[in-house]
Amino acid sequence: MGILKKIADFIAKASMPTYKFENNKLFFKLSNDQYYEYELNDYDIKTRHDSYINEAYTLSTNDIFMEYIKCDQNVQWKGQALSIYEGFIKEKLNINELDTLEKKEIDNYIFKLYNVDNSFVLHMIYIYSPVLNIMILDTKGDLYKNLLLKLDSKYEYKYSTYNRGDVNFNISIVKENSIRSYFGL
Repeated sequence: MGILKKIADFIAKASMPTYKFENNKLFFKLSNDQYYEYELNDYDIKTRHDSYINEAYTLSTNDIFMEYIKCDQNVQWKGQALSIYEGFIKEKLNINELDTLEKKEIDNYIFKLYNVDNSFVLHMIYIYSPVLNIMILDTKGDLYKNLLLKLDSKYEYKYSTYNRGDVNFNISIVKENSIRSYFGL
């Protein structure tokens, strides 16, 4: 029976989602199979539709903007999804320079901190799997710092003195896909 229990534990561990949204909270899977919870107070959520997408939405608060994209398994991005999304936000938010100050990769997470037009910093958390892409933009950095610390206890945030920006993220790459072809068959 020992081998069956190990197989069952492996399957259960592998099937735990990296991210979930329940009861006004964002949950992020940590390396120890626990979840980090981030509570949302006042948020707006919009369902997004595209023929290549199984499920998509944007979620926004005063400090957080997230685009959740679950593609059909036959769909491919027309390049690396994070790079495409960086170009997309530069264009849609009229950003001239989006310089990377910090980049950390842990499991299925990529954390990036940008200097935007030498004016303020913008935090991004990118979560990926073969059919799932989640881009989270964090203007204040609270989610970014706390989740990164939960995943890497040795992490040291060095950007507290940088300016924070307030950005209106009324954008969606899924909404624009039919015109721009960011992903498809």
